[in-house]
Amino acid sequence: MRFSILLLFLLLFYSHPLFSQTLVSESDTIPRDTTYWTKKNIAGLDFSQIAFMNWNAGGNSSVSGLLKGDFSRKYVRANVIWNNEMSLRYGINKQEGRELRKTDDAFSFLSNYGYKKHPESNWYYSARFSFATQFTDGYSYPNTDEPISRLFAPAYIFLGAGSEYNRKDLNMNFYFSPLTVKTTLVLDQRLADMGSFGVTKAIYDEEGNLVRRGHKSRTEFGLLFNSYWKKEFYKNMFFEHRLSLYSDYINNFGNVDIDWQLGVDLVVNQYVKANVGIHMIYDDDIKAKEEIAGEQVTVGPKLQLKQALGIGVTYAF
Repeated sequence: MRFSILLLFLLLFYSHPLFSQTLVSESDTIPRDTTYWTKKNIAGLDFSQIAFMNWNAGGNSSVSGLLKGDFSRKYVRANVIWNNEMSLRYGINKQEGRELRKTDDAFSFLSNYGYKKHPESNWYYSARFSFATQFTDGYSYPNTDEPISRLFAPAYIFLGAGSEYNRKDLNMNFYFSPLTVKTTLVLDQRLADMGSFGVTKAIYDEEGNLVRRGHKSRTEFGLLFNSYWKKEFYKNMFFEHRLSLYSDYINNFGNVDIDWQLGVDLVVNQYVKANVGIHMIYDDDIKAKEEIAGEQVTVGPKLQLKQALGIGVTYAF
């Protein structure tokens, strides 16, 4: 009897208009399909071609292509941000009377997690992981007998923690990490034995017999600074800047590894885009190779410079 009275009371209470309106108003404030993820996928192909026939001034016919892709996934909720970016590049060139050559080859992945104490602040406590390598063998042309780089030879891994200043309204951020571990992988034993990309090279006795194999990895501990900025300086014209500075605490502290990319994108329409860019690298551990008297000779570290100009089609999905 008591249970029946209690059940009747509950039915009357929950059917009361005031209570039912309260339930509706609270449920309306919670979206059913809430997602805190945003994504961006861009694939593109740059192409150039030139042909000659009975051309009095001379010249070699050639064709070039560059396949590229940029993919990002970003999670933003309250005081937390988690950004993931993956980028790939692969370009080839075929010139009349010459073998097929690689013009660009890169794969990179970046994951950055940040947390800020106050919603209005632009400063984050941040942790960052990055990985970079290439897809296929690289050569010091015209020598194509022995590659000077391969898949995972080298590969670079950065893992660290620090702070980040992020301005979404200005499309700009700065990251500083006083605690960063850099690992260089050279998983090709021949290149490791040569001491390529800064790993410890093999040791041979006076008769040339192998005493110890070269190391396939090298670990450093230092500080890292990254900056990024993208700005539309004219209608449909964008300037992009990426800079990375790293210095090892233990080995020659103050000697800075530099990786700097500058680019300008011109958006013609939804699918056509032109771009020009410069990529500069200086790493004291990377020794340049030159061909002298028909032989590959290792010389000191030098500034690496790559310049690219292209026009092609892009597709966002």
